[in-house]
Amino acid sequence: MRLSNIWRLGIKELRSLSRDTMMVALIIYAFTISIYIAATAIPETLHQATIAVVDEDGSQLSKRIIDAFFPPHFNTPVLINRSEIDPLMDQGRYTFVLDIPPNFERDLLAGRRPEIQLNIDATRMTQAFSGNSDIQQIINTEVSTFASRGAPSEPLPIELAVRSRFNPNLTSLWFGAVMQVIDHITMLSIILTGAALIREREHGTIEHLLVMPVTPFEIMAAKVWSMGLVVLCAAWFALVFVVEGAMGVPIEGSIGLFLLGTAAVLFATTSLGIFLGTVARSMPQFGLLVILTIVPLELLSGGSTPRESMPQFVQNVMLAAPTTHFVKLAQGILYRGAGISVVWPQFLAIIAIGAVFYAISLAQFRKAINTMA
Repeated sequence: MRLSNIWRLGIKELRSLSRDTMMVALIIYAFTISIYIAATAIPETLHQATIAVVDEDGSQLSKRIIDAFFPPHFNTPVLINRSEIDPLMDQGRYTFVLDIPPNFERDLLAGRRPEIQLNIDATRMTQAFSGNSDIQQIINTEVSTFASRGAPSEPLPIELAVRSRFNPNLTSLWFGAVMQVIDHITMLSIILTGAALIREREHGTIEHLLVMPVTPFEIMAAKVWSMGLVVLCAAWFALVFVVEGAMGVPIEGSIGLFLLGTAAVLFATTSLGIFLGTVARSMPQFGLLVILTIVPLELLSGGSTPRESMPQFVQNVMLAAPTTHFVKLAQGILYRGAGISVVWPQFLAIIAIGAVFYAISLAQFRKAINTMA
């Protein structure tokens, strides 16, 4: 009868969720429109960067340098006066302002080492970081070409062959789309299970369950499998129809193996949602707890920033989070086409962490049930 109770209670959860219009709308939005918007909003290194030039030289070389900045990486350069640099940058009009000094071409041809000043609005951090090196490379190329006057350049003693694997064109959309699916799996699984428990408490139906011949284990297991199934189906839809279909992102590995890993991590994250639902006394409290939980889970799991660049203490602490292993598993399967022979350590880690999370959440849930009784 225990499996039957878990099945029937899970069906009840699915029916209750289907009647919650706002939660259904959140699930649909999170795994469709939100993924598309967030992935396409990630900038491609430099795109339409605003740049102005102070041309105090007016030479052929300075004009070559100005003409080297063109769309789509840069907007067409705007010529301004030197006195306008600070006011226009204070207004945020330009991300980059290039100041070419007087007699720049003459000093270069005379063998001197003239300087070009590059002013950068570093508040626009992404464009400032990538644009700095791009602008230097463009200027160096134009100056070298002009100085050589068409003379053949000496070959370098070595030749660097660059090979970009898994994402040959370095398209940020490929990375952003998949990572959004991973983040939303974590977020929705915690929210759905915790909200389901609080909804029972607010509607008074938790008391009905207490007088029924069901155990806290059966109640919690039903919420875990039902809400986990919803997120699993939504993740499959997002990968197949949104990421692969609408956005054209190639999936290298097995979607089935990824969904198996998703099911494993859902065991842990849904249990975490139950735990937060028992700690919180109302939906606003639950919302605050979710924010405090999801932000570190997503930002420190290695999805946004490589774990190797984090402090060692943070790396060690986040090994206890299921999302850390899930991100590594998902990236290995979806980006690099890894099989079970490669990602089995992540599977074992997720299952072990999920078992601990489930045991802790079940103990807290039983305590909360006994308090209500």
